[in-house]
Amino acid sequence: MGWRQRAAFYCYLLDCLPLLAFGLVYLFRAEFMPYHAIAVEQSWNEVEPAFQVLVLALMRVAGGGWVATATAIALLLFIPYRQGQGWTRWAIPAVGLPASLASLYATVSVTLNTPASPPWQAAALGVGLLAIGFLLSVVVSKK
Repeated sequence: MGWRQRAAFYCYLLDCLPLLAFGLVYLFRAEFMPYHAIAVEQSWNEVEPAFQVLVLALMRVAGGGWVATATAIALLLFIPYRQGQGWTRWAIPAVGLPASLASLYATVSVTLNTPASPPWQAAALGVGLLAIGFLLSVVVSKK
């Protein structure tokens, strides 16, 4: 594996870490995040029970999606990518970008429309790592 392939590999691997971390947090939290409280200007205890159920369900859907995305990227990286299979240079961003772009859109929307400061930078970093990994892998494939 050349240096560009290794660099792309690590870009993709670094993308998995925040996806997995946020995914696990969102899957297992018993209440919304502190920036959610700021966004809705209510503490968890002030939120109606029916909305608590809805918010937790949405958090678990997002968390499950992030864990699934991180798992899929990791599997693609450690098996076919390391074997040099060229189709993975398209498959990895195709798997990762929808989750990362949706997260970026959601967090920027909350940032712009509420007093909260969700971690949009993590989502932007994920998009950037996927883009850099893709560009490095395309350069590799053209040589």
